Amino acid sequence: MNGRDEESAEPDEAASSPACGLAQGKAARCFRDAAPGPVKGSPEAGPSGSPHPRANGVAGPVARDGARARQLSRVDEDIVRLVGQHLAGMGLSQTAERLMQESGCRLEHPAATKFRAHVLDGEWDKAEGDLNELKPMLHSSNAIVRMRFLLLEQKYLEFLEDGDLLEALQVLRQDLTPLKYNPERVHLLSGYLMCSNKEELLDKAVWDGKGIASRTKILDKLQTYLPPSVMLPPQRLHTLLQQAVEMQQQRCRFHNSQMEVNLEKASLLVDHVCSRKELPCCTRQILAEHCNEVWFCRFSNSGTRLATGSKDSTVIIWHVDSETHQLKQPRMLEGHTYGVSYLAWSPDDNYLIACGPDDCSDLWLWDTQTWELKVKMSHSHEDSLVCASWSPDGRRFVTGGQRGQFYQCDMDGNVLDSWEGVRIQCAWYMKDGRTVLASDTHQRIRSYNFEELTDRNVIQEDHPIMSFAVSRDGKFALLNVATQGVHLWDLQQHMLVQRYQGLTQGCYTIHSCFGGSNEDFIASGSEDSKVYVWHRKSEKPVAVLSGHARTVNCVSWNPAVPSMLASASDDGTVRLWGPALKTDEDDESNGNVLLLLLFSMLALIVSCRKGDITSTRTLCYQIHPPISTRPPPIEDSFKDTLSVVVYMVEAHLIS
Repeated sequence: MNGRDEESAEPDEAASSPACGLAQGKAARCFRDAAPGPVKGSPEAGPSGSPHPRANGVAGPVARDGARARQLSRVDEDIVRLVGQHLAGMGLSQTAERLMQESGCRLEHPAATKFRAHVLDGEWDKAEGDLNELKPMLHSSNAIVRMRFLLLEQKYLEFLEDGDLLEALQVLRQDLTPLKYNPERVHLLSGYLMCSNKEELLDKAVWDGKGIASRTKILDKLQTYLPPSVMLPPQRLHTLLQQAVEMQQQRCRFHNSQMEVNLEKASLLVDHVCSRKELPCCTRQILAEHCNEVWFCRFSNSGTRLATGSKDSTVIIWHVDSETHQLKQPRMLEGHTYGVSYLAWSPDDNYLIACGPDDCSDLWLWDTQTWELKVKMSHSHEDSLVCASWSPDGRRFVTGGQRGQFYQCDMDGNVLDSWEGVRIQCAWYMKDGRTVLASDTHQRIRSYNFEELTDRNVIQEDHPIMSFAVSRDGKFALLNVATQGVHLWDLQQHMLVQRYQGLTQGCYTIHSCFGGSNEDFIASGSEDSKVYVWHRKSEKPVAVLSGHARTVNCVSWNPAVPSMLASASDDGTVRLWGPALKTDEDDESNGNVLLLLLFSMLALIVSCRKGDITSTRTLCYQIHPPISTRPPPIEDSFKDTLSVVVYMVEAHLIS
């Protein structure tokens, strides 16, 4: 958010970038030291003091009562101008003028003030004349042509609305066309001459009509070509505050919300803070329907279903309740030889592919609408089909394994193309519909084009790649590397971006995933029976989830519910994780209090056995104070039991 000069940039690009709004300090000082008084006839507010867009052009004398202008730093001048613009935009024109007077600053160049007034008043000839005065202040000669085109376009449309076709035609032929700028737009504008009424014109031109609304919009576009030292971009302070809130959210390690930034709901007085408990960190549900190790789990693309595959040769599909976010109504698909180690949903979620482990040569394609097996693919008994990935159009898929098979197939399981001798562990169809990424036994990921039959190296690791996943935008790949852990690679730059710490990754196949809002988070299972969650930009975990009893083989983040995470483990269960609820915090607090009371009880018993009457009586009152000072009960049953024990001890001491 720090300002900087960008003199080499195009005016339209420079003025619209976040960096340009706090620049041009030297020019601003010139306006402060040598600028004349306010421009005659430049109003700053509407009738009765109501806000007026022209209020942005406050121009007061250099210093109040002839006093010497204050010497402000460039940053202070920028802040004063930003505050002045915001006040003027709120209709507080006199307050903005007083601020300019006392600071010795000028909100904008006098020529810009005139230009603003003429545009908002619809005085197009005068506005064109103002461009000649503004021309030396522009960085690009092309900017003046673009600004003139915008003025003439507004002038032309207003003539059309007024029904003055001859004047509109003259602007089109004698002014717009000779500019030789954007001929496609000129051709489109000429078609508006055929509009039979005002409503048709407004509809076709997507225009607000003659008046302050459309003129304000055109002024906002014109401002993008002017340096900020001449005229501040519209609502610049609001834009900077919006960017500040967005940046704080981006830097927050726990922010996991899909809500858009809204300054009305965000506090500008404190920094943005999220709690780790807003992440999926607590077990919300345990699914124990499988009767053996669970090897894989994956949410559907819509996030409405979860499929789990197990060593028990079954696939279970769960429905996600949209209100409670609980999984229910399981549907079991049976008959998978050797178990199910990989699942792949079609883009429309109407089909599901199930693959087995290394010694399985079959692939099952299920129709998830009718729950019927569409096709069982078995190309050769020597095959090993351990992974699959769908094309973006859902008409084809690729599959393969470590015995040298790599096929592209249609929906009926027919092999369309094959890549001989390629031993793959995992595959991923890219969004372009032509490229497939596949990890092989040479510790690398290569890109394969089945149409052109070309391949190339994309990633090279030093250890075997057990599995990988690609982000939704196709820019990053998340690798589980044997004995190394989880690595994040930039697929465009072909470089390692991050090594994530904490998990235990040996030689088992563990599937990690992207997830959360905007896929800002990464999750992975681990051989230490835990689930690890990282922010994509941080190598240390932001959450470590305990609950499973054996290796966690796979995790899947719900693409529609950023707070829902599923994990599959060798302990035969699938766990659904969600954010901490208030009841969880209360239970944890109660548990801590109960634990403290139990320790006090032990101390009470020890002191009683030693015959220390004073210590015993003190402990009695600590554990169970007199009625007038007792805190609210935690658990009635526990309190009653405790009361009996304490009173028995007191009775023993008295006797």
